[in-house]
Amino acid sequence: MLRFWQLGRFNTLVFDEVYYAKFANNYLTKTDFFNAHPPLSQYIIAISIWIGSHLPFGQEIVNNETGSTLAPWTYRWINALTGSFIPVVVGAIAYQLTRRQSYGFIAALLIALDGLFLVESRYALNNIYLVIFGLLGQLCLIIALQDWQLKQNIWLALAGINFGASAAIKWNGLGFLFSIYLLWIFAWIIEFLAPPKKPDFISPLRNLTQLNLVQFTLNLLFIPIITYSLLWIPHIILNPKYGFWEMQKQIFSYHQRIGSGPDIHPYCAQWFTWPLMLRPVVYFYKNTGLLDKPEPSLPPLPSDIGNPKVNPLIYDVHAMGNPPLWWLSAVAILSLVLILINRILDWEKKRKDRRNKIVAKAKVKFIPASEMWFLLYLLLNWLANFLPWSKVTRCTFIYHYMGAAVFAILALAWWVDRWLNNRQVHLKVIGVTVIFIILFAFVFWMPVYLGLPISPQNWQMRMWFRSWI
Repeated sequence: MLRFWQLGRFNTLVFDEVYYAKFANNYLTKTDFFNAHPPLSQYIIAISIWIGSHLPFGQEIVNNETGSTLAPWTYRWINALTGSFIPVVVGAIAYQLTRRQSYGFIAALLIALDGLFLVESRYALNNIYLVIFGLLGQLCLIIALQDWQLKQNIWLALAGINFGASAAIKWNGLGFLFSIYLLWIFAWIIEFLAPPKKPDFISPLRNLTQLNLVQFTLNLLFIPIITYSLLWIPHIILNPKYGFWEMQKQIFSYHQRIGSGPDIHPYCAQWFTWPLMLRPVVYFYKNTGLLDKPEPSLPPLPSDIGNPKVNPLIYDVHAMGNPPLWWLSAVAILSLVLILINRILDWEKKRKDRRNKIVAKAKVKFIPASEMWFLLYLLLNWLANFLPWSKVTRCTFIYHYMGAAVFAILALAWWVDRWLNNRQVHLKVIGVTVIFIILFAFVFWMPVYLGLPISPQNWQMRMWFRSWI
């Protein structure tokens, strides 16, 4: 419900709505323009505008900043709807890969309690679409790997379509598909080095090696390429200046020219700072004490505030994650690296022992073999959506971490689920404590997620570091 609450409260274009909402409206008005990203998100926002502007309600508050007279909720509501489904998809992936309902619920809950995903869902921006198409592609693939009947090819094709759609939002949407390529390579390596031992639950990811070459290349290479290419057709028809290939060159050249650093944009953030949330982005900021006259973009002030010059209020929309959630997620994903390194070293030791005919004493496994597939899935997805940014020279922002953040949060949810289902009371207490800390933090920072009016003192209380301002 928070994603839909007062979607029109800021009657203006917020942050990159100056591009995406305008571009979406340009499709409806058939106005030529250059877009520095693929067009799919703007198609979706255009559909949002068209449907919203034809409804007989919610048209009282309007602006013409998109080039047409529109109520702000009309270009935001599909974002809110899409963002509402992300916790559902994340929970479904968690369940499909582990068969644990508790883990699916915890994963969905933690994603729902993240501030950046909430903020991005409430405005006509494009990152929400990138994430949901990428996740849907992976969910469809996971389902396909468990269904060897006729439906498998349908799910595989849907996976390819969604991967192509994610790339048609932004090119970095390819990270979700790239991680599948990495998993496929690792699946073959493991198949060659460690034959299956028939555990109680075999991860569907292990079945990647069961896909024949035709299935793999058709559904995970050609269909994404075809989907991406076809989605350009409406844009090129309406903007015929550049053809398909020239458009790709123009986009690449545009991003190469941008540059980086505070001179380019005050909220540029280097890629390695994202997991620690060192530099969030201010999407909207107004201090009523600094306004000479009422600001039409703001909602009505509270009736008990008195003179806004004497008792100023701050309206701030901060694109920032839930701090404890992000920091603990960074620790959780690092722990997976250590677990996997330990498992590799343990496997190598056993291999040498067998070669030297040494019988090793049996050890209690901390992580079951079937779970290692899931941890590998999380880590490779995080790396595929995160490390490529190290080669990007243009100004980058914290929201570029959203694709990788999903898998860091899934890693934390995995730990919390293990703690809550452990027989040791102190571990259960740790699990419950983590959830309540994250829930409390979500409520505490909610004013700067939703842009609620707060006093300068209360606003400053939430800005823990200078780099957050």
